[in-house]
Amino acid sequence: MTKVPKFDERLDRALERVASKVDERVSDFVARAVAARILDTLADEDERDVRALREHMASLGLIASAGDGEINAFPTVLSDPARLRALHQTGLLDSPREDTYDRIVLMATHALAVPTAAVSLVEEHRQFFKSIVGVDSETAEKRQTSIERSVCQYAVASGEPLIVEDARVHPQLSNHPAVVDNTLAAYAGIPLSDNDGNTIGTLCVWDTKPRQWTPGHVLTLIDLAALAKERIFGPEE
Repeated sequence: MTKVPKFDERLDRALERVASKVDERVSDFVARAVAARILDTLADEDERDVRALREHMASLGLIASAGDGEINAFPTVLSDPARLRALHQTGLLDSPREDTYDRIVLMATHALAVPTAAVSLVEEHRQFFKSIVGVDSETAEKRQTSIERSVCQYAVASGEPLIVEDARVHPQLSNHPAVVDNTLAAYAGIPLSDNDGNTIGTLCVWDTKPRQWTPGHVLTLIDLAALAKERIFGPEE
C-alpha cells in the first residue's frame, strides 16, 4: 500500500485537485510521480540496472511498458541503428553547452513567449539537452532525463512537428509523467533530421499552462529549428 506524504492543508488540496484531473487516486498519482522521478534521477547510472528497474515498475503498473502505446512507445524507431549512428556522429551527446545553441533556445522563448525551450537529443533510453532554459537548477545541471519523461520522443518517432495545446486531454500524452506532475501542459517540438531523414532530436518549447499555438508560432519555431539543423548537420545538399 502506497503511503501518501502529508503536506500542509493547501498542498494536500492541490494534490487532490491534480490527481482528480487525471482521474486517479491520490496514492496512485503519487506513486507514478515518484516512479518517474526515480528513473529521471537514475538516468545516468548503469543502463542494465535502470532497464530492469523500468521493467519492474511497468509490471507494477507505475509506468507504461513499451507495448502500451504511451511512454517509450517507439522502441523500434528509437533503437534504429542508422538513427543512433547519425545521433552519435554529431558528437553532441554529453558535450558542453555552446553559445550557438543557447542563443537559438533563447530566441525561441522570446519569439513564442514561453518560459522553457530546449534542443533535445533522444537516445534509446534517455533524452539529453544540448541546451535548455527555464527549468530547475537540478535539471539544468544534469541536462538529461529518462526516456519516460521525454515528450520529444513522439516527434522523433514520427519525424513530424508535434504541436499540443493541452497535453492533459491529449490521447497519447494525458498520462505522461511530465504531464501528470504538471511539468508541461502545452508543447511544440520540431524534429531535427539529417539529409537522410534520421531524426535525432527536436527544438522544442513548452509551458506549464495550456495555450494556443498560432501558425506564426509554428513557422517561427521551424525557422529556428532550421538554424539548429544547419549547425548540427551543415547546409542542406
